[in-house]
Amino acid sequence: MAKESMKAREVKRAKLVARYATKRETLKAEGDYVALQKIPYNANPIRLHNRCKISGRPKGYMRTFGISRINFREMASKGLIPGVKKASW
Repeated sequence: MAKESMKAREVKRAKLVARYATKRETLKAEGDYVALQKIPYNANPIRLHNRCKISGRPKGYMRTFGISRINFREMASKGLIPGVKKASW
């Protein structure tokens, strides 16, 4: 499990990115890089990091499902993810 502070930090970054998205686009289109540097660093979408919705794990994230590989494996073996079953041949 990730620390709650790390999860909260990611949520805060996501809100900042959403708030400054239109402003960033207009400044980039105008080529005003001096004003663009005055926007907070965390408002840059590149600073966002995908995390598991259940555990908050930052690595081994499966983008299709929004969860980590570990949670995916457990949920798939229990049959909690529709359309996914364990391969065997």
